[in-house]
Amino acid sequence: MRFAFIREHRRRWSIESLCRVLRVSTRGYRAWISRPVCQRQRTDLKVLAHIREHFVLSNSTYGRPRMTMELKEAGLDVGERRVGRLMKLNGIRPVRTRRHRVTTDSRHSLGVAANVLDGDFLANAPNRKWAGGGNCVDQVTCKG
Repeated sequence: MRFAFIREHRRRWSIESLCRVLRVSTRGYRAWISRPVCQRQRTDLKVLAHIREHFVLSNSTYGRPRMTMELKEAGLDVGERRVGRLMKLNGIRPVRTRRHRVTTDSRHSLGVAANVLDGDFLANAPNRKWAGGGNCVDQVTCKG
């Protein structure tokens, strides 16, 4: 954590002063910089490349569970937590869309209401023509 802080702020302040304030040696910082990436980070980068590839192929719809299945099918030995962590750290989020649901049943045997107004919605006086549920269209015929 301290070395990462020094690396982030080395442009603003000198490395020596940052090391002195954080009570670490400059030699330790330089050793940390030159140290190779660990095996876990290398495999994380490899898994992340596969995640990005499959995410694009899925049209940005795969979340953690389906992504884990895809990676296992591709031959990678990963768990859901690791996939979720990598996706979260890299801002990979699925786009959730609602499915289109058909609410109209056009193939029914019921009768279709007559078109009494025939597109003429202008009335001579208020409260003369109603358009809504039921069969009442004209106030004269709907005395009930």
